Amino acid sequence: MTTPELKKLLIHRITEIDDISFLNILINILESKTKVLLLSPEQKNEIMESKHEIENGLFVDQENFDEQVLKWASVR
Repeated sequence: MTTPELKKLLIHRITEIDDISFLNILINILESKTKVLLLSPEQKNEIMESKHEIENGLFVDQENFDEQVLKWASVR
């Protein structure tokens, strides 16, 4: 079944539903899939900088971070 066919079928089936609780669940599912996250220019810049740092290997993975914290804690 193609995407347009599936959408048409879903629209038809939804129009037949009278259960308000079920319709509310459907709208919640749909909203969770279509929400657009609005970011400030500063947030977008921070994300881009973080991506560049990751691409350049400027990060510590969780395992190494945990080891560093344990070493730091044992010195104190």
